Amino acid sequence: MNDEPKSALELAMARLKKQDADAGVTEHPLSDDQKNEIGEIRRTYAAKLAQEEILYKSKLAGAVDLEQRQTMDDHYRRDVERLAHERDRKVEKVRNA
Repeated sequence: MNDEPKSALELAMARLKKQDADAGVTEHPLSDDQKNEIGEIRRTYAAKLAQEEILYKSKLAGAVDLEQRQTMDDHYRRDVERLAHERDRKVEKVRNA
């Protein structure tokens, strides 16, 4: 161990690692295949989210009614949340494989 002073971040990370070790949580690094698969999932969902945003903005530009805009906002938020949830679930599945 070196005698250099540690930053607050390093101290916090050390504490969290100790808490994980005390709780029995083991750290297992991801394989290259898992990293690639997670990257592909994130790229795919980034594209899907960008597509949703483009569609939302094009529909919103044509809407004049305030109630219609509110409905569009609600649908867009739900779609974004759904896609983010799907992405996170798939990434977690790959991490736990």
